[in-house]
Amino acid sequence: MRKLLYTTLFTLLFQSVIFAKLLIPMDLTQTNHLMAYGVAYTVLEQGVTAEWLLNYRGGSFLLPEDPSIIRLCQIRGVRTEIIDPGQEISIRKIIEQENMDAILLEKAPKIAVYVPPNALPWDDAVQLALDYAKIPYDKLWDKEVLEGKLYKYDWLHLHHEDFTGQFGKFGAHYHGTEWYQQDVILNQLMAKSLGFNKVSKLKLAVIQQVKKYIESGGMVFAMCSATDTPDIALAAENTDIVPAEFDGDPVDPDFMSKLDYTKCLAFQNFTPIINPNIYEHSDIDTYLETIARGSNVYFSLFDFSAKYDPVPTMLVQNHVSLVKEFLGQNCGFRRDKIKDNILILGDIANTEQVKYIHGKHGKGTFTFLGGHDPEDFAHRIGDPPTNLELHKNSPGYRLILNNVLFPAAEKKPLKT
Repeated sequence: MRKLLYTTLFTLLFQSVIFAKLLIPMDLTQTNHLMAYGVAYTVLEQGVTAEWLLNYRGGSFLLPEDPSIIRLCQIRGVRTEIIDPGQEISIRKIIEQENMDAILLEKAPKIAVYVPPNALPWDDAVQLALDYAKIPYDKLWDKEVLEGKLYKYDWLHLHHEDFTGQFGKFGAHYHGTEWYQQDVILNQLMAKSLGFNKVSKLKLAVIQQVKKYIESGGMVFAMCSATDTPDIALAAENTDIVPAEFDGDPVDPDFMSKLDYTKCLAFQNFTPIINPNIYEHSDIDTYLETIARGSNVYFSLFDFSAKYDPVPTMLVQNHVSLVKEFLGQNCGFRRDKIKDNILILGDIANTEQVKYIHGKHGKGTFTFLGGHDPEDFAHRIGDPPTNLELHKNSPGYRLILNNVLFPAAEKKPLKT
């Protein structure tokens, strides 16, 4: 009898170890949220599937209980919990009963960042997040886009580019600086080498290719001026909104009547700002209102149904529901300039400012987050790089990394 008891206990213990899982909690107990995404990505790279537990403890990850994964988490400072079969059953019961879901992460997405070769790597929050989380990516720019190389990638981030060809409208304040002059020359040389007589024409061709990439199933994420300038360029395809200070010839006096908003991805009924001395590109942006409100402001993440709307649920996973506001050349989007079919993921309550949006075009998607750096409220040219080791639990940076892992997820169709 004693021998049978020992055998039974050993069998139960053996089965518990064999079938145990590794939980990476993403609630307030997590020691390094940003590195956790990198661990999930590395596991997928190694051919191991994982699960993303939407709305369960801040969007936790469930992985195989493997010594190499545990060691990886230890090295990267990521907190884990060993979950035995009984605990897993309890978790899945909670997920079944609550506004939660378990989404299979199948394979690591191939990632590209559209970025000029002269851009500093720490001047883009997405590159900062990818580098910190140790998620690999390739860089490409205008030539590679026009050569069709986008289609090698599942996910594309647009660096803080001005797709209207106005060099960020920095000329009024920085025309005498070396970095601005080099930026203008670099873009003009690229346009000429690719057969375009204006930078604005080159950037329009680039964003048209990006739009086709989305239509074919690509996933695009953008922040700051790369959120609104694509649509401004697309709408102005058949007119000229670029002042002579930037391209040598005047603005079309009838440009407003020639704008075609049907070509836009996310925005409509906006007015481009053609004064070269005004920093803004259009009235989509809420820059002035954001400055007036100051830094002690938060935007709210919307709560979606995990079982019926898994895509937006993935994109807002966080350990908090309020995220600190941060500026950028584009801070956010005026509500009445957003197309009706665009999903709002986050906004500043009781204002016209929407901060975070998601949309579909053809087979693909695009997600735009207003602002430049989630941990630097008023990021300015020449400011030191953000040290993410000091912000490893950043809610704003989590939104970026949600988007990075989004293509790895087994998609379920949205239900309406």
